Amino acid sequence: MQHVLVIGAGTMGSVHASSYAKMENVELAGIVDIRKQIGGPLAAKLNTNYFTSFEEAVTQLPRIDVIDVCLPTYLHKKYVLKAADLGKHVICEKPLARTKEDAKEMIGYCKEKGVKLFVGHVLRFFPEYVKAKEIIDKNEIGKPAMARTTRGGIFPTAWNDWYADYKNSGGLVLDMIIHDIDFLRWCFGDVKRVYAKSVLGRSFNRIDYALLTLRFENGMIAHVEGTWAHEGFSTYLEIAGDNGIIEFDSKKEKSIYAQIRQKENGGGVAVPSSPLKENPYYQELAHFMECIENDREPIVTAEDALKAVEISLAALESIETGKVVEIKPSLTHA
Repeated sequence: MQHVLVIGAGTMGSVHASSYAKMENVELAGIVDIRKQIGGPLAAKLNTNYFTSFEEAVTQLPRIDVIDVCLPTYLHKKYVLKAADLGKHVICEKPLARTKEDAKEMIGYCKEKGVKLFVGHVLRFFPEYVKAKEIIDKNEIGKPAMARTTRGGIFPTAWNDWYADYKNSGGLVLDMIIHDIDFLRWCFGDVKRVYAKSVLGRSFNRIDYALLTLRFENGMIAHVEGTWAHEGFSTYLEIAGDNGIIEFDSKKEKSIYAQIRQKENGGGVAVPSSPLKENPYYQELAHFMECIENDREPIVTAEDALKAVEISLAALESIETGKVVEIKPSLTHA
């Protein structure tokens, strides 16, 4: 049984803590949050210990095996290193870090300390996206050539309004579009170059919008759209191959839709699918727990998370310079 300490009781910390509380092979050892009015009630609801500081928790708890870091992005490095110093395995919410240098340091430090580092790129556990990758891998739509994704909603609010601090959050691209970047890289491999535009620097007043064009090493092209300018959260995915197309729209009842061209008569056939409605966050964390128990490689590695950070930062550089940004091959392979 793994004893898990969750650091941060915000939106993601609450989701993670609630997931651990439901797992049979996991003990939710405690929750840390400096906000008593947030952390206290959550801990009481989940029948676990509450602490106002990391130091208080690690001093008082008799056993901790895993530390789950659900803090603002700019605090990830500090607490991942603290956890590694204690010899604890670490789960860190995405993005892994605000800078590529910090992400590399975190990965290297955890390896040096002999602890596992997992990063919460949860899109790989959403059934619709898993199904889309299965369709691609089975070559059902032929050779993919183009992809289009959209993700967005209202500007998020959180502790200290940290999302609005671009230096700390990386804004829309690093915090939210990184979901689709990781998924597309999972499907199509490494990205060669990025060109991006956004409203950042022009009207970043609790409104943000960005559009990225990714060129993959295999020639695939993807248009990735993100917005913090709309009411209601929604996502959209479209992947076109030379034998069909995949479409997913979270605003529609049908979860995922594949149109495959039939060679016999040149017509098309709809292939709808209704994946099980499982909690992807629970599935993700249960997978990480199983990887710890059995010393297995996770579906998404820390190196994958580093790649996603690199691509996101390349997009931010393109936004700032107005130029295409080439992504140099990394010495660290995912």
